[in-house]
Amino acid sequence: MIWGQRTLVMGVINLTPDSFSDGGRITGVEQAVRAAGRLVAQGADLLDLGGQSTRPGAEEVGVAAELERLLPALVAIRAAHPQLTLSVDTFHAAVAEAALAAGADWVNDVHGASALRDPAMAALVAAAGCPYVLMHSRGDSRSMDRLSHYADVVGEVRGELLRASDQLLAGGVAAHQLIWDPGLGFAKTTAQNLELLRGLGRLRQEGFPLLVGPSRKRFIGAVLQEPRPRARLWGTAAVCGQAIAKGADVLRVHDVGPIVQTARMADALWRGGAQALV
Repeated sequence: MIWGQRTLVMGVINLTPDSFSDGGRITGVEQAVRAAGRLVAQGADLLDLGGQSTRPGAEEVGVAAELERLLPALVAIRAAHPQLTLSVDTFHAAVAEAALAAGADWVNDVHGASALRDPAMAALVAAAGCPYVLMHSRGDSRSMDRLSHYADVVGEVRGELLRASDQLLAGGVAAHQLIWDPGLGFAKTTAQNLELLRGLGRLRQEGFPLLVGPSRKRFIGAVLQEPRPRARLWGTAAVCGQAIAKGADVLRVHDVGPIVQTARMADALWRGGAQALV
């Protein structure tokens, strides 16, 4: 991929019963394929499939259950969309390996910057040569809310992502494989998420492509006083505009159609995309 020309939109396919926003909406392979088709029709550039909820307080189901949820849908979506870029959202190397063998293109690891939860992940990603989304987080789903202590949230997120990147590079992963995700909502308060969004440019200056996943998150609900995740679309769109203005390359969202429009308009404003319309 050539980064920086336009913002890519990553659609979310949750294959879990307990995700915070849409858990349990997809309960079978046919539903997953239809959902993928809708997101592609709405303009998604790539899709992110996950079989393990990472919401605060979520229970970890283990490799076998994650694979049982993930692989049949992945195989079917790959067959229906042979050219589409597919990402697998997992922190288990065994799941990532099976998913890559079944047709996934990217690995999206929510625990990538927290000392690589699975020590085998670096070698797997190095051998596969695939893009790897390195997300900032602390602890796990049960403990992360207790770990949101920062003197300088932007500087500390940057530093922890740099240390994890160095670890991966030392393990044989190539620099061009790495994509940074600041981990909005993971071990961060509402105020810290807003500060991080204002300072995203400091992360992008390190030279790695930047993926931002604000979709429907609780910090948006806190600002809007909106308890319903599915009613946070316009707050999500505002955050996406800010992310693009600060250099984000990929937006991970549930509401693909409206965010594709948001990204196109923001690209015209901040990436010079309007030149193509003259």
